[in-house]
Amino acid sequence: MKTSNALLFILVLLYINASTEWPTHTVCKEDNLEIYYKSCDPQQDFALSIDHCSDIATHTFNIRAAMVLRHSIKELYVKLDMIINGKTVLTYSETLCGPGHSKLIFCGKKKGEHLYYEGPVTLGIKEIPQGDYTLSAKLTNQDHVTVACANFTVKNYLDY
Repeated sequence: MKTSNALLFILVLLYINASTEWPTHTVCKEDNLEIYYKSCDPQQDFALSIDHCSDIATHTFNIRAAMVLRHSIKELYVKLDMIINGKTVLTYSETLCGPGHSKLIFCGKKKGEHLYYEGPVTLGIKEIPQGDYTLSAKLTNQDHVTVACANFTVKNYLDY
């Protein structure tokens, strides 16, 4: 019995290591707005949820996000690309954690620590662009190592 349990455990580990893609997660799906994401880091997935899709169109909305850090965060940088029909049409980057300023509560967290955030987020945009497109988000630390990355699929048919 112990041998079969050990063999099953090894097979599960091999299957997990052989898989190079994470599943697509649904952030929210309502009548006119759908948002999905898939981690683009082959070694780590993360959790993200939003209470209501319709809240995103407002200035501030509530999220829940969680992950275990594979790398420490002394400095943290975000790069966002909006991709339509395979072409990058907009790029945005910002320092989120760095010497002299920390915009996030988890700046300074160490490798192996669990990150969990539940609360309000403000995007600073007035509306979400209509249409089907991809948002590519990548967070890197002071060593230029990927802390997290994901590709978000947005399908917005809201008429503002």
